[in-house]
Parts: sequence; C-alpha cells; structure tokens
Amino acid sequence: MKKWFLIIPLIAVVAAGGWIAYGLYAPFRGYRGKQILVISPGARAETVSAQLVQHGVLAYRLPFLVRYWLGKQHQETLKWGEYLFDRPLSASQVYEKLARGEVYLHTVVIPEGFDRFDMARTFAQDLGLSSQSFLSATQNTSAIRDLDPQARTLEGYLFPDTYRFPRGVAAARIVQTMVGRFRQVLHSGALPGLSGGGDRLHDVMTLASLVEKETPDPAERPLIAGVFTRRLSLGMPLQCDPTVIYAVRLSQEDNGAFLGPITGSDLKVPSPYNTYARPGLPPGPICSPGLASIRAALDPAPGKALYFVSNNHGGHVFSNTLEEQVRNVKRYRQQLREQNEKQLQLENR
Repeated sequence: MKKWFLIIPLIAVVAAGGWIAYGLYAPFRGYRGKQILVISPGARAETVSAQLVQHGVLAYRLPFLVRYWLGKQHQETLKWGEYLFDRPLSASQVYEKLARGEVYLHTVVIPEGFDRFDMARTFAQDLGLSSQSFLSATQNTSAIRDLDPQARTLEGYLFPDTYRFPRGVAAARIVQTMVGRFRQVLHSGALPGLSGGGDRLHDVMTLASLVEKETPDPAERPLIAGVFTRRLSLGMPLQCDPTVIYAVRLSQEDNGAFLGPITGSDLKVPSPYNTYARPGLPPGPICSPGLASIRAALDPAPGKALYFVSNNHGGHVFSNTLEEQVRNVKRYRQQLREQNEKQLQLENR
C-alpha cells in the first residue's frame, strides 16, 4: 500500500512534466488569418501569457511561463513591441520570438518627389509617429554636414525608397536610415562624379529636386534640367512653380498640402525659395529627387529651349523664345478650358 502512495505522486509529476513539455514544443494556432499583438513596455510575463492565450496564440499559459522562468535564469527578457503571428508556434517558439524582439516591421513607401512634410504625414499614418517629431529630426543637419555644409535641413537627402520600420520607432532612427540609404546610393557608383559632396552636390541635388517636381516623365527630365541650366547661365529667373508652392507651404503653420492654383500673391511670397522673386537656385532642395532626376541634373540635355509649359497630357511643350512660349501658354489655357467644359457637361448629364 505504501508503495502506491509513492508511485501515484511520481506518475502525477511525470504526467505534469509531459504535459508541460508537450505545451512547450507542440505548435498551436487558435486564430484565423493573422494576429498582431502589442506587448506593452514593462508588461509582466503573467500579463503577456494571458494576452497570448486570449488571442489564440497559445493554448495554455503555464508552458510559456515555465520557459520564461528558465530564460530568466540566463538574464533573458521579453522585448516590448508589435508582433505578428501568422502560423502555428509552440510556447517555446513564441517565447523566443519575444525574447529576441522579432517585432513586426511595417512597409512604408516614400515616393520620389516627396518632401519632408509629405513624409511626416506618411509616417504618422503608417507608424503612428508624431509628424512634429519627424520634422524636428529633419532639422538636424549633422548627418550630412560632411557632404553638404550649406544644408538648412535634410530636405533632398532623405532618399525615396521602400522602408520597413517597427511601430514605435524613433524619428531619429528613421532619418538616420534614410540618410544612410542616400549615402549608399551616392557611393555606389550610380552617380559618377558626385560622391565628393560640397557645393557641387548641393547645387545638383537642388536642381534635381526642381526637375523631379516639374515632370513625372523620366525622358523629359534632362530637357527640363537643360532649360533651368541655360536660364541660370543667362541670369534669368527660374520661375519654377514648385518652388513657389514649397515657399507657401513653409509659410504655413501646419505646412499643409497646397490646394492651388498659384495666385499672384503666391508669386510674391518673400521667401528665398520663391524663384519668381529671387534669382538663381533656391537655397536647397525642395523634395527628395530620384535617381533619374539626379542624373538629369548631372547631365542636362543640350539645346536652346528656355521655356516650357504643360501639354495637358502629362508632358510639356518646349520653346526657344518668349513669343513661342506665349503662344504655347495660350494654347494650354484654351485646352484646359475645353477640358473643364467637357467635364462639366459630363457631370450635368
């Protein structure tokens, strides 16, 4: 009889150990599709385990807590952040995911031609990052001081690309990553003759940002760069509409979107970025240009054109003289009126 009193507890211990071992290493999935969980900073293991069970990531709390206790003996800790679960995992695998800090990375697309204010809104929307914190981080030019001592902000040097960041990432880290990407491109050989930095880099990036904003057509970019280069050499004002828009946005408290169209008062905004009111290039880039625009600024197309205007089809009409430009502008306005009239007729049907 005494023998059974010894065997029963032993069986219970073995059974409990087997159950815990099964829970530690048997994959489980109690949810459909994908599950994203946020582990708060300072959350206790008991709270985390309950959260994981509640959302179907774990079947039971105890195996996870046992694995947590074992890890704690080796100074391991759970990392806070946002985690994606999309396949069956064992309690041990879930613990290791949290202990390694394999947080979910959000894909953020920054298109060519975005300025700092566009980027701030994108990061706020996709990552919940404060727009003001991002803009404040872009005011610190120490990251590119060796390349462009003239830079007033990081405008133009936040390379447009597809990035992956975790929610809660610091604005300084985002900026560091984007400037790092610019440096990588600069020194990759993709932009020969520009890796030295200095005044040339500053002027090329500024010109490239104007080209980027003027046309979405890569084939036109060298032509527009050529027009601007010739106007600069002749001492003519660039009269680049996107610089006026940028100047107006800088004058707004919230740097909001420009709703347009450009007015006469906009053309008189007292800003060094207003190329209608000030000669030469603006004091720095007005957006982040892509490779095609930077290459166009490095190698403008030869020719005699000094003017261009929209052709109402996504491109431009170029002209050598002011008289030609006046005629082209009249044609553009007439086409625009006709398009608006047709649109009104369609809406009134």
